[in-house]
Amino acid sequence: MDLNSYLGMHAQALSLEAQRTEVLAANLANVDTPNYKARDLDFKAALAAAGNSGDATVAGQAQLKYRVPLAPSLDGNTVDEQLEQAAFAENGVRYQATLTLLNGKLRALMTAITGQ
Repeated sequence: MDLNSYLGMHAQALSLEAQRTEVLAANLANVDTPNYKARDLDFKAALAAAGNSGDATVAGQAQLKYRVPLAPSLDGNTVDEQLEQAAFAENGVRYQATLTLLNGKLRALMTAITGQ
């Protein structure tokens, strides 16, 4: 068994969650930038694509979409600050959960290797 098959999709999920963090942070940083178009990562589609291709970075970039605004602003900016903050917080929780899962799997592997 190789390490990638042991870790499963969790390593790719962690990479995609990190990419999504960057996208959401960019949205928040540009909340007042005229004509800035908010983007988001279609996480489910990206994870499925990463499973097929084995490359989470490429899969994440391919699933980067523009967010449809709930209420368009007069200056053309599509960032909804509250929505972005909620998505950022949720993604942070998911990232931490995935990291905890991976940590547990690696600890179990180390226990199996060292017998301790």
